[in-house]
Amino acid sequence: MTDNTPPEVTIPPQAGIEPASRPGKGIKTTIQVLERMVSLLDALAQQPRAVSLKELSSRTALHPSTAHRILNDLVTARFVDRVDTGSYQLGLRLLELGNLVKARLSVRDAAMGPMRELHRLTGQPINLSIRQGDEIVYIERALSERSGMQVVRAVGGRAPLHLTSVGKLFLAGENHRALQNYISRTGLAGHTRNSLTDPARLERELAQVRSHGFARDNEELELGVRCIAAGIRDDSGDLVAGLSISAPADFLQNGWVEQLCRTAAQISASLGYDASRSDSAH
Repeated sequence: MTDNTPPEVTIPPQAGIEPASRPGKGIKTTIQVLERMVSLLDALAQQPRAVSLKELSSRTALHPSTAHRILNDLVTARFVDRVDTGSYQLGLRLLELGNLVKARLSVRDAAMGPMRELHRLTGQPINLSIRQGDEIVYIERALSERSGMQVVRAVGGRAPLHLTSVGKLFLAGENHRALQNYISRTGLAGHTRNSLTDPARLERELAQVRSHGFARDNEELELGVRCIAAGIRDDSGDLVAGLSISAPADFLQNGWVEQLCRTAAQISASLGYDASRSDSAH
């Protein structure tokens, strides 16, 4: 019986055409780049001064061109600052991220128990937020099925300072110049018809926040949702986070303000804040 199977033909690769990448090759390359980035950051962290490209190349065993390329990417991302030509130091973004992690860890640990209790008392979502730049970041929440909220901010979500109750707490603590800089940077962009987009109205609102000791969001970020917030301070008296109650606009109760402020004060005390000492200082 005749075998009609055609003979197997091997076609050599054409000049200038790369063979198909092997599975996992891209992942391996990405991991290698990350390892090199970390080695450069570690080398910079070990020095109290700016470090030259030549020294970084020597300390990390990276070729100067490779180190230079990665450092350029790190400078663009603000993880590294270029001080002088060919000289580098750790960038401020690392400080920002470090502070964010610190706030998440310490404040979250202190807040979770009181947040759950406040949720039990009000039946509404309780949010813990911190400031990062011109936004607040939601770092924890306490809620349940019975909350009845259709809109709940996810952990890790962000929102502009002037549109949120917690954000107003932080803006209320700014001096005049810092507040004007914020207004210039953001343009006070609005999200709803209730958003505070006029500088004069915002300043009046912040004056009330300073006077009352808590802040409100009157459907300024999301129609149908109102919030109230109180500040959380650390042992140095700095405002490090805000605690807020979110509720349907027609259900938010003024009676919750006292419970909210009491809970925020409890968390502040666990962080070492002494309200009596702060009051006597003023």
